[in-house]
Amino acid sequence: MEMEMLILSVLVLFVSLYYLFRMLNRNASKNEVHHHNHQLQLPPGSSGWPIIGEGLAFLMTAKRGVPEKFIGERRIKYSSSDSKSSSCKVFTTSLLRESMAVLCTAAGNKFLFSNENKLVKSWWPANIDTIFASSNKTNTAEESIRHRKVLSPFLGPDSLRKYVGIMDTVTKRHLDLFWSDQKQVKVLALTKMHTFTLVCKIFLNVEDPAVIAKLEEPIQRIAAGFISLPINLPGTAFNRAIQASKQVRKDLENMVKQRRIDLDLSVAADDENNNNHDLMSKLLLERYSDGQQMKETDIANKLNGLLIAAYDNVFITLCSIIMYLSELPTVYDAVLKEQMEIADSKAEGELLNWEDIQKMKYTWNVACEVLRLEPPNPGTFREAMTDFVYEGYLIPKGMKLYWSVFSTHKNPEYFPDPKKFDPSRFDGGGPAPFSYVPFGGGPRMCPGREYARFTILVFMHNLVTRFRWEKVFPEEKMVMTPFLLPTEGLPVRLYPHPSTSSL
Repeated sequence: MEMEMLILSVLVLFVSLYYLFRMLNRNASKNEVHHHNHQLQLPPGSSGWPIIGEGLAFLMTAKRGVPEKFIGERRIKYSSSDSKSSSCKVFTTSLLRESMAVLCTAAGNKFLFSNENKLVKSWWPANIDTIFASSNKTNTAEESIRHRKVLSPFLGPDSLRKYVGIMDTVTKRHLDLFWSDQKQVKVLALTKMHTFTLVCKIFLNVEDPAVIAKLEEPIQRIAAGFISLPINLPGTAFNRAIQASKQVRKDLENMVKQRRIDLDLSVAADDENNNNHDLMSKLLLERYSDGQQMKETDIANKLNGLLIAAYDNVFITLCSIIMYLSELPTVYDAVLKEQMEIADSKAEGELLNWEDIQKMKYTWNVACEVLRLEPPNPGTFREAMTDFVYEGYLIPKGMKLYWSVFSTHKNPEYFPDPKKFDPSRFDGGGPAPFSYVPFGGGPRMCPGREYARFTILVFMHNLVTRFRWEKVFPEEKMVMTPFLLPTEGLPVRLYPHPSTSSL
């Protein structure tokens, strides 16, 4: 009994000290900056429970399929009661053991995006930084900007247009091997396989299934480590992710070194037919504005992150699109009509090209509406580089900020009847500026957004012109746990079209 009382007393003391520390820290922050002779306050909010903060509430709303409620409920809770126009535009919470300000509006998105490397900078949770840590990694804002300048030309539409035929070839081969002659398939597994195969081809010029499988297995362990407890002990998911990241970097660096040798030999031999159109080769041949080449270790680090980003976000989006098209036959029919017009205009064996992609306007509207409702990346983090004031509140230096697509994507202020699937929202000028942000915005807008668009459209063209499908589990949904995934792996029954020529 005495031992139980001692434990209880220690817990009470711990909780009391925790809240005392938070209160003192909060008061200290309030007193740091004065504006018009008035003390500035932090935005309203709650630090939640000791240690876990409001992380559990954040995860539970996501798991129930309503991640927007975490922000929506707090926005109402902390709104001014005397004026409807004074709805909460920023509040504080505690996530990942950090005090965070959450900006709740399109104006908030614009503020963050336009003040990148001025008032705020990119910030990642410690576990992600640890997984990607490298003794040779450059991590300055200047280096990040240099890398983006090198990557942007390759990942832009003008460069990617030459890959449409390759994407079409890889997609057709995938459907021939793994979808055709099947009565039922598991979409999650197959879209993962296809997406990673395509990434390896476009980014690395690697087609050997054995090499692709060797890379994919540790990359899946890396992704699992993002959501694991940051306990770096042998056998834990976090430790496996760290080791997997090291292995992928090592494998990629070996590939980069060999590719440099191959490129040097091609140049020496004056080989005009050398295949140096993949991203790895481009990075090796590219030079910064000061004439320097990227280091092999930097290229391996950059490719490590790009492979994961292009892999995860695209296959998740494909799963979501396939799920929605199974539930919305009229939308499917409209997509099929547009894609069959393109297919019928092609000669037998002719591959898709840039002009075909430009014709897929309704299909891309459908994809955009899916990305509005089921964005694979719910948001990212920033850190205040200096004290600044936002909407009359102090954001102190070092405070973390979180922007979420769910501040606007499912907000009726920006998207009337937000739960309704309506591709016409993207006709004409589209949504209000900074309200639709599945790829972020500003200097840190996802550099792979055009690559994702091309990949998605080529896959949709090939899939809908070959099959109709229905879900094996009619009630299956995409749920964030915390990554967006279909709850059952999305098995579907396939119904091949009798013949494309008759449609």
